[in-house]
Amino acid sequence: MTVAQQTPPTRVPPAPSVRPPRNGRWSGFNHLLTARLLELKREPEVIFWVFGFPVLLALGLGIAFRNKPADITPVAIVAGPGADSALSLLQHSSRSSSIRATVAAEAEALQGFRLGKYDLVIVPSGPGSFQYRYDPARPESVLSRSEVDDALQSGAGRKDPLPTTAVASSEPGSRYIDFLIPGLLGMNLMNSGMWGIGFALVDMRQRKLLKRFVGTPMRRTDFLLALTSSRLVLMVIEIVLLLGFGVLAFHMRVQGSVFTILLLTTIGAISFGGLGLLTASRAQKIESVSGLMNLVMMPMWIFSGVFFSSERFPAMLQPFIKLLPLTALNDALRATILQGASLGAQTGRLLVLLLWGGISFALALRWFRWT
Repeated sequence: MTVAQQTPPTRVPPAPSVRPPRNGRWSGFNHLLTARLLELKREPEVIFWVFGFPVLLALGLGIAFRNKPADITPVAIVAGPGADSALSLLQHSSRSSSIRATVAAEAEALQGFRLGKYDLVIVPSGPGSFQYRYDPARPESVLSRSEVDDALQSGAGRKDPLPTTAVASSEPGSRYIDFLIPGLLGMNLMNSGMWGIGFALVDMRQRKLLKRFVGTPMRRTDFLLALTSSRLVLMVIEIVLLLGFGVLAFHMRVQGSVFTILLLTTIGAISFGGLGLLTASRAQKIESVSGLMNLVMMPMWIFSGVFFSSERFPAMLQPFIKLLPLTALNDALRATILQGASLGAQTGRLLVLLLWGGISFALALRWFRWT
C-alpha cells in the first residue's frame, strides 16, 4: 500500500509593510484652511455680503455725493414795505443764479423756515434796512445769511476793496468718493474678520462640530490660525474689487504702492480676525456672539472715520479714537492710497494694529473653549 506523499504548503512571503506618509507640521492647518474655503460654496449669501455689498454701497454713495452744480439757496422775503426792493436787489446781483427769493406773508415765511423749505427769512425793517432770521445750528442757514447779505450789499452799490478771483477745483483725490473707498475697505475688513470668524466659530460650537475636532490630532493653534487665514484669501479679492471699482467707475487715483496696500490690509485682516476669535472664544449661542460683536464694532463704526473724518469729534476724544484698530487702518489706507505715504510713515498705526491682533489672538488661544 502506497502512502500518498503530501505536498508541503507553499509559503507566501509577507507583503512589505507600507508606512503611511507622515504629515508635516502644517498639514492640519492646510486641511482646515482648505475646508474653510470650500464651505463658502454652501453659503452663497456670504459672497454677496463680502464682495457685492461694499461695491453697491460705494456706487450709491458715490452717486449721491458726486460733483454737481452749486446748490440753490431758497430765501423768503416777508411781504410788506421794502420787500420788492429786496427782491429787485437779489435778482440783479451777481449771485442771482444761486439765490431763489420768494415774497411771502410773515406767517407763511416763518412756517416754511421751520420746516426747512427756506434757509433764510428776510424781514424789511425800514427804508433800505433788513433783518435776517436764520438758525445758527443749520450750516446751510448760516451760509445763506452770508451769501444773501453779500448779494444785497453789492446790489446796493458796495465796492469790494480788493480784487479777487475764484477757481473751482474738484481733482481726483479731493472728492468724497476718494475719501470713502479706503474707509469702506477698512470697514469691510473689520466686518468680514469679526463676523466671518466669530460667527462661524460659534455656529460650529452650537452644532457640536468643535467636539469632533477635539478627538482629532489637531492643534488648537492650527485651528484658530486656519480660521483667521481663510479671511486673508478673501481679502485679496476685496481689495481688487473695491479699488478697481473706484478706479474704473470714479477715476480714483491710487498714489501708494500696491505692496504697501497689501501689507496694510493683511495686518488689518489679521488684527480683526484676532478680535473675532476673542469675541467668540466662549460664546455659546449665535445671539450672544452677535451682541458681543456689535458691542465691539459699534464704537469703530461711529468714531473711526468710515463715512466722515474722525477729526470732527472733540479733541478730548482723539487719543481714544486713535487707539481704535479701525481708525489706525483707515488712516493708514488713506495716507497710502491718496497721498502715497510710505510704509515707514505708518509705524505708529501698524503698531496699533499689531498690538490689537497679537493680544487678541493670544487671549483667544488661552480662553478658547471647544464646548
